[in-house]
Amino acid sequence: MASRILIIDDDMDMCTLLSRFLHRKGFETETAYNGNAGISKFKEHQADIVLCDFRLGDKEGYDVLREIKSVKPSTTVIIITGYSDIKTAVDIIKQGAFDYITKPLIPDEVLSVIKKSQEQSASRNNQPVSPARQKGDSGNQQADEYLVGKDPSTKDLYKQMRLVAPTPYSVILYGESGTGKEVVGKTIHQYSDRGNKPFIALDCGTLSKELAGSELFGHMKGSFTGAISDKEGHFEQANGGTLFLDEVANLPLDVQATLLRVIQERKFKRVGGTKEMNLDIRIIVASNENLQDAYRKGRFREDLFHRFNEFSIHIPPLRERKEDILLFADFFLKKACAELGKEIEGFEDEVLHLFINYNWPGNLREFRNVIRRAALLTATPLINTTVLPQEIIQPAQVSFAEETPESGIAPAAPKAPDLKEAASQAEYETILKVLKQVNYNKTKAAEILKIDRKTLYNKIKDHETQRHAES
Repeated sequence: MASRILIIDDDMDMCTLLSRFLHRKGFETETAYNGNAGISKFKEHQADIVLCDFRLGDKEGYDVLREIKSVKPSTTVIIITGYSDIKTAVDIIKQGAFDYITKPLIPDEVLSVIKKSQEQSASRNNQPVSPARQKGDSGNQQADEYLVGKDPSTKDLYKQMRLVAPTPYSVILYGESGTGKEVVGKTIHQYSDRGNKPFIALDCGTLSKELAGSELFGHMKGSFTGAISDKEGHFEQANGGTLFLDEVANLPLDVQATLLRVIQERKFKRVGGTKEMNLDIRIIVASNENLQDAYRKGRFREDLFHRFNEFSIHIPPLRERKEDILLFADFFLKKACAELGKEIEGFEDEVLHLFINYNWPGNLREFRNVIRRAALLTATPLINTTVLPQEIIQPAQVSFAEETPESGIAPAAPKAPDLKEAASQAEYETILKVLKQVNYNKTKAAEILKIDRKTLYNKIKDHETQRHAES
């Protein structure tokens, strides 16, 4: 049966072109021209995959993603965005989106991301990752998805992974979004004695309070409205292997309490079930915020934190791994060429220079996407600057959404501002300062500024629009 794809974009021509292209590729497609219409159509005919523009007339991608995941958590959501919104796109992936695609859209790139999501979904549902390496393997025979770099911080990271892998310890992985926390978790699993057992990953940011129990522990037919058949939960699927919980700080407190009991007792029941199942599982969790800070603020259970905190690893952002950038460029290019069936020799020197000097706010995820897109567009033996995003070629023109703590970019004040302009400028600088302080965590920034997160997003968007208008 063909996968059903819902396309949500306020550009009617774009919807039509994508729909026709994907229909020719064997997908069933449906279109909606704003967020509310898209959500209504999804509730009526639940799609397997949703392609959603981030900036819609009536809603933003965050709102659409949240609504869709509350109805059907397993739906794959792919965000369509302008390159100036990369930081925002990376942030929405933390909320449960599968990936993002930058405009202008290239049909083959869209198809490639869709196929990748289907393969990953199939792999997560039933198939374990590739077998663990045998003990005694040399250090350079790493897991297929992990690249051992030469930067000192990378070497230290790899040593910690190999050190903890053979142990039964739970692990907390800290790192910015896009740094590859799931890949690191999977690599630890592959080097462990459980490496030939399932590795099951779950994004906790996609779990609603109502469905969290079912997703984690499974349910029995008829246990609640919509439970039309028995279902295995992620714990049951991972039994004997490793369960990876991404963005674990997003779990509701009552779900954290249930999780703590299951981990302590090593037993669980499906929702609506009476049979108690024994649990043999290793847990690796990931977070882009310090869980110790989270429990001090009352957002995470201290006892659950100590259960997880048997070993912790910090994954450095790409901007702190300069010596690895060229290695990752070749690594991602080889993967892209294999996906596309192309032969590309490498990169022009100017491109490599730009890669090294760019801040990569989206980290490895952004780097991978830039190279996949460049490989798709390239018709020459070497990738040149004509297929790179403008923001990499001219980083000084990076928009508000892309600024990073290291970028130091701030808007120039008008030469003779009036009172309204001065107030707007002061507000902008205050928001920027707070965002930098909290490493661009908008939830924390909103708390400090004493406004809700939606208001913060609107203010950011307004300032960005004003800057574009003045440029």
